[in-house]
Amino acid sequence: MTAGDDLEKTRPPRRTLRTESPVELFSQVERLPELVKPRPRADENGLQFLYRLRGSTTPEEAVTYVAFAALPISAVGWGYECLRMMAEHLDASERPMMHLISDWLNDPTTSRRHVIMRQALWAPVRNPSVLLGLAVGWAAGGPAPNDPEPSPPHKAPVAINSAVLSCLARTQLRQRPVYLARFLDMAEALFRAY
Repeated sequence: MTAGDDLEKTRPPRRTLRTESPVELFSQVERLPELVKPRPRADENGLQFLYRLRGSTTPEEAVTYVAFAALPISAVGWGYECLRMMAEHLDASERPMMHLISDWLNDPTTSRRHVIMRQALWAPVRNPSVLLGLAVGWAAGGPAPNDPEPSPPHKAPVAINSAVLSCLARTQLRQRPVYLARFLDMAEALFRAY
């Protein structure tokens, strides 16, 4: 265990979202307005905006919104549960990365996060679990021991979004709405916990 390991070992925050207001989130977080075309209304809270995106012609934008709206560690946890729900669509080669991510979620140390980031960066294929591994690396603090600068706030959400949607794309067309509905049902808990 290194000196920096205790930095990430804090109680999970009660708050799970970056902001209560989706309007505020869109103004604060780079890349979100490029990736989610509908704009929140001034009178909408996060859950109301999520419902509106979910009922739109492009409900995948709700996944993108969740990846950005949740605090990075909460979003990684949600992304992990989405991928775990689709375990039969993950390759056997993805299991080790999923185990590492699970271990980090249960014991979020800096050294574990750096190991995950190193393996994700050097992975030969950017599959869903590797993309989620990159999100872990960018979720808290510097992505490497020799890089103390925190990652830009859009890096982890973009990777989480890519992980979840690329895994969803592996399913048959008729199964996608079912999985998407399950993902968004899980996401509602993040908005209710704010």
